[in-house]
Amino acid sequence: MLKLIAISTVQSLFLVSGQIFLKFAMMRMDKFSFTWKFFKDVFTNLPMLGSGVCMLIGSLIWFYIIKHYEFSVAYPLISISYVFGMLASIFIFHESIPFTRWVGVFLIMTGVFLVTKGATS
Repeated sequence: MLKLIAISTVQSLFLVSGQIFLKFAMMRMDKFSFTWKFFKDVFTNLPMLGSGVCMLIGSLIWFYIIKHYEFSVAYPLISISYVFGMLASIFIFHESIPFTRWVGVFLIMTGVFLVTKGATS
């Protein structure tokens, strides 16, 4: 079970990194439009490339996880990414997180703990 948690944590880090890069890419973009300039800007945006690479690596790790572990245990472990997302919100994007969101993440992590605890017994 520890191996699954470790692999899921790494996978979640790649997923969150992909979302962070995507946020930076979108911050650089103009308003959405169906123009050649807009799509040229999308494909020449380095953070967009970083997002794609991170998402690809996260997906490849996910392929490994669902091949080797029970889906009912593996899928809830993706929720670990919520914690990393909240930390990125604070430390990278300098957002303030209300207490209620922290309670929500705590409840999700409690659920992850219960899922993994039930899987080991």
